[in-house]
This record gives sequence, C-alpha cells and structure tokens, in this order.
Amino acid sequence: MTDPLVQVIHSPVIAIALTLVAFLCAVWLYRRSGWLVLQPVLVTMLIIIGGIRLLGLDYQAYREAVVPISWLLGPATVALAVPLYRNVRRIRQALWPVMLTLLVGGVAIVALTLLFARWLGADAQVLMTLATKSVTMPIAMPLAEQLGGIAALAAVLVMLTGVAGTAMLPPLLNLCGVQHPAARGMAYGMNAHAVGTARALEEGDECGAFAALAMGALGALTAVLLPLAFLLWHLLLD
Repeated sequence: MTDPLVQVIHSPVIAIALTLVAFLCAVWLYRRSGWLVLQPVLVTMLIIIGGIRLLGLDYQAYREAVVPISWLLGPATVALAVPLYRNVRRIRQALWPVMLTLLVGGVAIVALTLLFARWLGADAQVLMTLATKSVTMPIAMPLAEQLGGIAALAAVLVMLTGVAGTAMLPPLLNLCGVQHPAARGMAYGMNAHAVGTARALEEGDECGAFAALAMGALGALTAVLLPLAFLLWHLLLD
C-alpha cells in the first residue's frame, strides 16, 4: 500500500466517514428488518470494529478523530427535555407513583444483580461494576471507578444491558398486558437507559418523556445513594 493511500486511510475524515456510514447502515438494517435484537448501537459498534480491523486503524487515533461526533451527545441529551416539557402535566399528576417506582425498582435492580452475580462467584471488583450497569454510561463509568470497579467493563455492561433490555422489553410488556405509555416508558428508561429511551420515543411522545425521566432520575439517585449504601455496608461489616 502506497504512503499517500495510507495517509488518506488514517486521516480523521475516514474515521468520521466510517462512523457515519456504519450508523446509517445499522439504522437501515434495523428499520428494514424490524428485529429488536438488531439495535443500531450494537450493529454500528460491530461494523466499526470490523472497519478498524480491516483498514488497520489505530483505535486511539480513531477515538481522537471522532471527538466532533461525540460533541453531539450533549445536544441530543438536552433535546430529551422537549418530550418532558410537552408532558409535564402528566408527569406532575403521576409524580408520587413515579418516585416510588424509581426507588423500589432501582433498589430491586441493584440488589438482584448483586445477589445473582455473587451466587455465580463474581469477585468484589466485578460486583462493584455490575452495580452500575442500569444507569446511563456517563454516570456508570465514573461511578464504577469510585466504587472500586472497572470503568471499561461498566461501559460494555451498560451497552449490553441497553441492547438486551430494548430487545426483550416490548414482548415482555405486551405479554404482561402493559400498554400505558407512562408505564412502558418507565420500564424502558429504568432497564435500558439511553437505548431504551430511543425505543420509547418510537412508541410515542408520552412514552419517550417518561423513559427520559426514568433514565435521568434513576441515574441521579443511583449516583447519590449507591456510594452511601456501600459505605454504610462497609461500616456495618467493620
């Protein structure tokens, strides 16, 4: 391979183009097939990994090249305020049930995860990482580090939780007869965070609003209460 061609392949433009093409292909495949398991986040990741290996790109260089795309994450997150604003009256009406659901559901998610992981023989570091798997990635990674877990593993677990939750929740909710947009949105936001919220927005504005509310509120509550819970646990053991 000639030097000019190598320079072109390793240029930031190629990295950005690879990311955008991978995402567009993943979205097309998801809409064309209708299969919930083919979530664009997962398919995009697999295409990018294949592209990096095929082109011989350095991952660190790729990551630095696509920083401008990551800047869009902030406006995309802020844009979730739009469905929240449109449904603020419904949220106020259901405020106490929402808070109770977040508290009980959040505790159950963490407790059951840790119990099953401990039963399967996970060590303390993995347990601390698993405790953060049901909150959005920007919160899960630093929280895992704070608790003594592994930030990189937390990122993978968050992504897998989001993809698996988004694939499994619609048939489970339909099977259980859960059709209310608010209830479905809370389930998506609490169990599948950002990926689930994207799916909730496909079902409707109200469903997306409650998913965004659940994702943000559960993330904030987890970031505050989980370190306190582990600190109290260690004090009791000592």
